[in-house]
Amino acid sequence: MRTIRSMAMASALLALGWPGGPAAWAAKLSVEIPNAEHVTFVGAFQRWDQDGNAGKKVNPKQKIEAPEVDATAAKGDGSQWVFKDLPPGKYDLVILAGPRVRIEGFNFPPVRQFDPFFPGTATTDDETREFVVDDIKKSPHYENKVMPLYVGGNKEAVRVLVMLIRDKPTSYEGEFPGAATIRHEVWQYNWQYGGWAKERRTRVFDRAILHRDELRKWTWLWDPKLGGIEVARSPLKITYTLPGRAAKKLPGLYPY
Repeated sequence: MRTIRSMAMASALLALGWPGGPAAWAAKLSVEIPNAEHVTFVGAFQRWDQDGNAGKKVNPKQKIEAPEVDATAAKGDGSQWVFKDLPPGKYDLVILAGPRVRIEGFNFPPVRQFDPFFPGTATTDDETREFVVDDIKKSPHYENKVMPLYVGGNKEAVRVLVMLIRDKPTSYEGEFPGAATIRHEVWQYNWQYGGWAKERRTRVFDRAILHRDELRKWTWLWDPKLGGIEVARSPLKITYTLPGRAAKKLPGLYPY
């Protein structure tokens, strides 16, 4: 019995970060970007823990051009960007490229307690998607541009990555003339009594404030290929090709 207890205690101490435990592990993540000539920055967010809790509070005045990441890659050989010592976990990557381009990964975190994660590649049937998009369009919002970017889930819950922009006068006008705001959230619709009902709670990814003329020059896109990347003990390499902006294949903000 003592041996079993000792083994259990040792496992617990290792998990808490004692030498050799999971918390002490770190791995190399290499990101190969073949068309990386205009890339200026590659970072990684560890937005959620395994239970879906946020890693840190969202800064309401963060900058589009300066993502507040948990790790930053160094420029390697050729078109590689390398995270040398990344702690284990799931990460969303963000890439900055000139001029004014931001491409970001995501997955759908739980909105309610004990709900599962959904991958960013999750989808839903056409009828459900049309209902959700139409409901968002018809609902009143403080922001004058509210755009569902991705919709996915299962028969019980559907989540939506939503972009919300206010480029009309805001409460910041007195201290910041011409201020505009942009943020991204995950909303959830639950199947209740034969229909979809919107959950009041949301999960906030980011909030940024900048001059509306500057906001309208930016490209800020979202790609599930850059989301939910699981880092363990072994080195990992991924390849990502930047999409052409002209084709507008990815959902998000384009200059307007």
